[in-house]
Amino acid sequence: MAGEVRRRVPRADLDERDPDYIRDNLPFLWMLSSLYFRADVRGLDSIPAEGPVLLVGNHSGGNMIVDTFVFSLAFNTRFGVERRFYQLAHNLVLLLSGLFPWLPDLRKFGTISASHENAERALRAGGAVLVYPGGDYETHRPSWESARIDFDGRKGFIRLALKNNVPVVPVVAIGGQETALFLSRGEWLAKLLRLDRMLRLKVMPISLALPWGLNVSDLLTHFPLPAKITIQVLPAIDVRAQFGQEPDVDAVYDHIVGAMQTTLTELAEQRRFPIIG
Repeated sequence: MAGEVRRRVPRADLDERDPDYIRDNLPFLWMLSSLYFRADVRGLDSIPAEGPVLLVGNHSGGNMIVDTFVFSLAFNTRFGVERRFYQLAHNLVLLLSGLFPWLPDLRKFGTISASHENAERALRAGGAVLVYPGGDYETHRPSWESARIDFDGRKGFIRLALKNNVPVVPVVAIGGQETALFLSRGEWLAKLLRLDRMLRLKVMPISLALPWGLNVSDLLTHFPLPAKITIQVLPAIDVRAQFGQEPDVDAVYDHIVGAMQTTLTELAEQRRFPIIG
């Protein structure tokens, strides 16, 4: 099964990103996001205007990750579709996007399979690269933990930034975990079904979502509730300039996650009601 999934997901091709496709679809999709999710993206001027940069975000919304979608639209609107911008995603997300005709073609938007090798290729090409260290573990956390940054101790993004000598820009989002009622990551179920070995899936999430009702795995995605999506971009971090030529990765991790958690807590306190915002 793992081999079949890998076979069906094409090798990352940076040239699959299609500025003309993005340009044609951007106005309608941005209007839709603004109306349905009342998208509010702040601090885009914190992102360097050019050159490679590692954007590090918190992951929300199950497999229908609307805050990623909203941020991608905002980034392309702010910096123009010609600027290279790539988002790392799990192989299954890329596979699913190709199966459902009502979803945008993620590869044409610059989404590539998540791996250090692909991230390095995109950074070396001068791209802005969006990574989610928390991965499927964070995006399927219970809804009552929506105001929690949970990278599960994963620090590979710091080594990636250091190896490629690029700044880190934290991107903090809230609202995605309100697009459905996420009940459990289902880690025990993933182990029972050996999905951790076959598909690199550590979770088999359980949620209540439209149109399925009880939704196990979210492999067929779901129809997201119109939760207000708010995204705050934090100032860029030059890791070596701030932490020295041989930085302590644990200290850098604690600093970045701490800053993101403080911002997420503030965003959560500004929300009056779930979904409504």
